[in-house]
Amino acid sequence: MKKWIVISLVILMFSGILALGQEKKESPKSPPAPMMAGDSDQLAVLWTSGDPEVAKKMVFIYTYNAKKYNWFKQIRLIVWGASTKLLSKDKELQDWIGKMKEAGVELYACKWCSDSYGVSEQLTKMGIEVIYYGKPLTKMIKSGWHILTF
Repeated sequence: MKKWIVISLVILMFSGILALGQEKKESPKSPPAPMMAGDSDQLAVLWTSGDPEVAKKMVFIYTYNAKKYNWFKQIRLIVWGASTKLLSKDKELQDWIGKMKEAGVELYACKWCSDSYGVSEQLTKMGIEVIYYGKPLTKMIKSGWHILTF
């Protein structure tokens, strides 16, 4: 009698394992959903480079086109570090700032950075809001903004 019970249990376990195997074979495996940091439609472009080529061929082209083609609903350019000095001296970049402002890109500069280069007043005259930006940037990061840094 014990022999039949053991055999029955083994058969049940084996058939359960087979059923699980069949179930996996029958249902197509779908790829996992991509991991998203957030569903934010907000982009901050943090421009720190003092290299004019980086500015002209990457930062300004991408930021402007992202706004022009509505890749994000809200786009903010943050001028930070050495880029504050470069912007104060480069007429072509200043023209781009006007173009981005017209397109609706929000323009900010780090006050500490621009003060250290002596260009805060000049950036303000370009229509850039010059403020201490450490806390606002931290808040943006914590609230899920996409941050693109050059």
